[in-house]
Amino acid sequence: MEVINTDIEGVVIIQPKVFGDHRGYFFESFSERDFAERVRPVNFVQDNESKSCYGVLRGLHFQKPPHSQSKLVRVVKGAVLDVAVDIRKGSPTFGHHVCVELTEENHRQLFIPRGFAHGFAVLSEEAVFQYKCDDFYAPESEGAIAWNDPDLGIDWRIPKDDIVLSAKDMHHPVLKEACIPFDINEDYYI
Repeated sequence: MEVINTDIEGVVIIQPKVFGDHRGYFFESFSERDFAERVRPVNFVQDNESKSCYGVLRGLHFQKPPHSQSKLVRVVKGAVLDVAVDIRKGSPTFGHHVCVELTEENHRQLFIPRGFAHGFAVLSEEAVFQYKCDDFYAPESEGAIAWNDPDLGIDWRIPKDDIVLSAKDMHHPVLKEACIPFDINEDYYI
């Protein structure tokens, strides 16, 4: 696998080595050993999958400590624009974001450490999205910021009228008004 650094330290793109021939393709989507050596040690405990149609935007979500999560995300069908926003107070990249197009063709994955809000928008007719988490889902620890926060300036690459949101995702606060429990000087985001 190739590890591609982004503009925010800790957020990395994983490009697996894909072996293809007339039968199709094969690639190793995750190796605990290689990930620990090339990115960092992590113990994923939960795998999730969602299916969404064009225009669906999920996010920007996070879990608060003590149930904060790192995620390794990928697309197995279709295409999404995946976004990670640094919400660690005191971080030199606080409020900055990384956008990566993840598709069934490029097989790329994005690693999002604790201390980041995460979301994605479906660019294809349909998308199947998978993610590994290093802590279990805890509804009492849910947190989120507004997907359309003007200070974040995220270009979701979908016309605003085509965006489909859940009822919850319509009402999150902007970053400067949100209760953000992460601080760059704490170790719970590692």
